[in-house]
Amino acid sequence: MADVTLTSGMRNNLLQLQGTSKLIDRTQERLSTGKKVNSALDNPTNYFAAQAAVNRSADLAIRKDGMAEGIQTVKSSDAGITAIAALIEAAKGIASAALAADADGRGAFVTQYDTLMSQIDTLSSDSGYRGTNLLNGANLTVTFNEDGASKLTVNGFTATSTGLSITGGGAWGGTEAQVITLEQQRLASATTILRTQSKNLAGNLNIISTRQNFTDSMITTLQTGSDNLTLADMNEEGANMLMLQTRQSLGTTALSLSSQASQAVLRLF
Repeated sequence: MADVTLTSGMRNNLLQLQGTSKLIDRTQERLSTGKKVNSALDNPTNYFAAQAAVNRSADLAIRKDGMAEGIQTVKSSDAGITAIAALIEAAKGIASAALAADADGRGAFVTQYDTLMSQIDTLSSDSGYRGTNLLNGANLTVTFNEDGASKLTVNGFTATSTGLSITGGGAWGGTEAQVITLEQQRLASATTILRTQSKNLAGNLNIISTRQNFTDSMITTLQTGSDNLTLADMNEEGANMLMLQTRQSLGTTALSLSSQASQAVLRLF
């Protein structure tokens, strides 16, 4: 079957109409997706730069989750320290009462004192968060950046009565006063240790919280940068669509006018 031959005017108008149709398709895609760069074919430089920013943002989002878990771990440990410190203060009161009592009366305080020591041990073991217990000698490593090069290690310690060098009431009944006095010194030393560790945890918590806020800002910056490279101006694209629709209508009319020259030959018959 022979090819259809078009006049020069019709062919030019047809090419213009086809170009307008392609532009309409592109504009419709931009309006539907909200992006002017939807693939590497649209703009390779902007597309791959935007993808790099999006990928890094996703990696940092994962690290941010780890930071949030780290904050909860530190907070649970600090809560444990606060509770243990309160029990030690109660133990100091019992020791003072035992010291003021006579030798026969001291034995009555042993059970109370040892019960507090047992509760200190229980609190120490119950202060973990998702398998990490800083009060039971475990360490916590929090990673800040996407390649793992930036990190913070929070060192734990043993907050049991043994770890704090508290010996317990033992056989206070009938013992000399210096035994209880020595235990009071151990309690004072344990309080100092807990305060020091609490300060260390507070410092680490501040670092992790600061890095968490910084990561939030970085994620926002990366996402904004990606959007700047790929997002379309919806007002501009809407105006383009109106103009292209008008151009399409005019092109169709022009094509019709071009065909009239060929139709004129029919009038000869």
